[in-house]
Amino acid sequence: MCLIIPYYTFMRQSKDPKYLRLKIVQLARDKGNKSAARAFRTTVKTVRKWRRRYENNAYHGLNDESKAPKKPHRAITNTMRRKFIELKQKLPSWGAERLKRDFSLPVSVKSIYKIWKNENLIKRKRKKHKTKNDLRKIKQQWRLFEQIDIDTKYLYDIPEYWPQMRSLRLPQFQYTARDVVSGAMFLGFADELAITYATTFANIILHHLKRSGVNLEGCRIQTDNGSEFIGSWNIKHDSAFTRIVQNQFGLQHTTIPPGAHTYQADVETVHRLIEDEFFEVERFSSRKNFHYKAATYQLYFNSVRKNSYKNYKTPWDIIHERDKSIKPTIFALTPLFLDNIYKNNVIIKKPPGGYHVGSDP
Repeated sequence: MCLIIPYYTFMRQSKDPKYLRLKIVQLARDKGNKSAARAFRTTVKTVRKWRRRYENNAYHGLNDESKAPKKPHRAITNTMRRKFIELKQKLPSWGAERLKRDFSLPVSVKSIYKIWKNENLIKRKRKKHKTKNDLRKIKQQWRLFEQIDIDTKYLYDIPEYWPQMRSLRLPQFQYTARDVVSGAMFLGFADELAITYATTFANIILHHLKRSGVNLEGCRIQTDNGSEFIGSWNIKHDSAFTRIVQNQFGLQHTTIPPGAHTYQADVETVHRLIEDEFFEVERFSSRKNFHYKAATYQLYFNSVRKNSYKNYKTPWDIIHERDKSIKPTIFALTPLFLDNIYKNNVIIKKPPGGYHVGSDP
């Protein structure tokens, strides 16, 4: 008896591998293990294994056996399993590697993922239509706050947040500023997109950075071409936002090419993370409660949350390593409610005609 197809190739294609193993055992008992190995083009060790199993358990001994260790080094208890499931249900957007690291879980990432998969807890990320350019190596050579990206985010399209926004009158838009080098993030919220709010947001953030010891000389602010930053599309002079950035602080205001969203990859990444980790997870009881939780998340993001794309360092780790003169109070600024700031600082004038018009702060 001689086979053209080797044993392992035949096994991958066979629908009933036990039948072939039985033939191997029968030939081995008649002609010997070596003859059977040569005939089926396999090893003597394989023939000996199936012959031993057949003699011990008959035909059922030819079934495949689990390759899992008989006595695993660390068995997963029911208590641990429930903990992994509860963590995933509480933080559905967090991955197994991150939960293992942040909560010091005593099992492997594969084991955690397998438990979640069996419980149908794996969440698919929303796909992006464009791939972001990876410029990390170039950006690492920049100095702290050399480029600050500012952008806005629509909040009313988040399903988990929208009902709370309507019932509690929570903000509809988010203003975000992020340092490209350290990843430090500062937040503002408002009920509309307006150049007044964007200007107020940038003004407060830049003043705060200067008070915290950040050297802004030669730095730049990058935004998209939204009307909240450049004003009208056919404007013939610099907007109020540009004038504040360039004249008051001496910074350069640059805008990205139309449609080139990858230029704002750093701040867009924050928008994805805050949606996954904050807006989809947290539940709010009032505007005050929303502000408290947003401030907690901002502080967590800047001083506790390790960024895998920045060698598992927090923004504060990077800032402290590069410039120890910058004060820790840099992260004491809480998220800004721009509507309230504008209303509290606006000067009400009564021009001829009887209308009350609020001027810019």
